[in-house]
Amino acid sequence: IVDQLASVKAQLSDLKTLEDQLKAALVESGQVAIDGTIHRATVSHCAGRESIDWKAIAEKFNPSRQLITAHTSTGAPYDVVRVSARKGTK
Repeated sequence: IVDQLASVKAQLSDLKTLEDQLKAALVESGQVAIDGTIHRATVSHCAGRESIDWKAIAEKFNPSRQLITAHTSTGAPYDVVRVSARKGTK
């Protein structure tokens, strides 16, 4: 199962790279809509996403450790599976 999972992850990585290359080619074409034989792709140029750093803002108010603790929560436990090549194998 471990080797099969590693193989699937490698294939997904390769597919993600190919996906990114294909998307870049569509964007670089300068076209808004591109028709294939079966599918159509549209390219939208979007403004950058706005992000507010609430932690930095809160720190400017110098909150007490007690206030921070009172408003801190812990999410549900979850599992993580990491796959790596074994040392000494080819």
